[in-house]
Amino acid sequence: MYQPSPLAEPYARGLLDVGDGNQIYWETHGNPDGKAVLSVHGGPGAGGRRSGGGRPRRGGVFDPEVYRVVEFDQRGCGESRPHASDPAVGLEHNTTEHLIADMERLREHLGIERWLLYGGSWGSTLILAYAQRHPERVSEIVVISVFTARPEETDWLYHGVGRLLPGPWEAFRDALPAADRNGNLVAAYDRLLNSPDEAVRFKAARDWCTWEDAVIAHEALGNPGSYSDRPDDALLAFVRICAHYFANNAWLEDGQLLRDAHRLAGIPGVLIHGRLDLGCPLKAPWELAKAWPDAELKVIDDSGHTGSPAMRQATLEALARFGGKE
Repeated sequence: MYQPSPLAEPYARGLLDVGDGNQIYWETHGNPDGKAVLSVHGGPGAGGRRSGGGRPRRGGVFDPEVYRVVEFDQRGCGESRPHASDPAVGLEHNTTEHLIADMERLREHLGIERWLLYGGSWGSTLILAYAQRHPERVSEIVVISVFTARPEETDWLYHGVGRLLPGPWEAFRDALPAADRNGNLVAAYDRLLNSPDEAVRFKAARDWCTWEDAVIAHEALGNPGSYSDRPDDALLAFVRICAHYFANNAWLEDGQLLRDAHRLAGIPGVLIHGRLDLGCPLKAPWELAKAWPDAELKVIDDSGHTGSPAMRQATLEALARFGGKE
């Protein structure tokens, strides 16, 4: 029977110089001779295995006998350097294009020919962007809580879903200066998170995460409260990077990942999505599954954005299948 890995210590780790003064932290665990899988964290800016702040994540999903698991922290977060919690660290070299290049450089550094890509939320956006750029390097894809970073998806998360949560959304809006409350809230938060005043930056980060937590507060089977539950430096880096990406539409053309889904032809995929996901509604994975015939969509009725036992089981089944241990 397929057995997921506990949070084993890595057998190798390091900092990889990716240019622009950045070093990304990476580690590998599991079977050094096993099937290569890259775990791509969400956020953006949430950090990888140690959740960007020294807290181990809950449980592994990879069979350590089957998989050679590669995890990394994207630019500016986790154990990568420099850290975006420092206001002196510019983010001009932290874009989707840079992250795609970092992933490819990491693959080459580790001598991996092809790898399975696994991740969720923002991780699914980055996985799709990478796979569409380098389809010959991808064996399979498993993505959870699908998000494709279209402007309509970002607008829903930070404006539209407020129709369902008017109190928390008004608090999120009203935490901004009065002049910014009727415009693009993400862009306004992006400005606050780059303020020279430390108190302004931290308040903006906490207000942002309070809103994010409100969106997942109903997820009794998942992990409500998970956005705010991180140390101050990790929280600030996470929110600063999030606002930076979403204020710039992740440097993707509107609908780009759906438009270019044909580039994934021949790559088997599993899209796992919670029907109760308020922040990332089912529309995006539904449309992606139609545009990518090699993908299977699994809708988890009892799950929201942060998961449930049934979502975990669907993930384990997909990884067992692709690992040849069904």
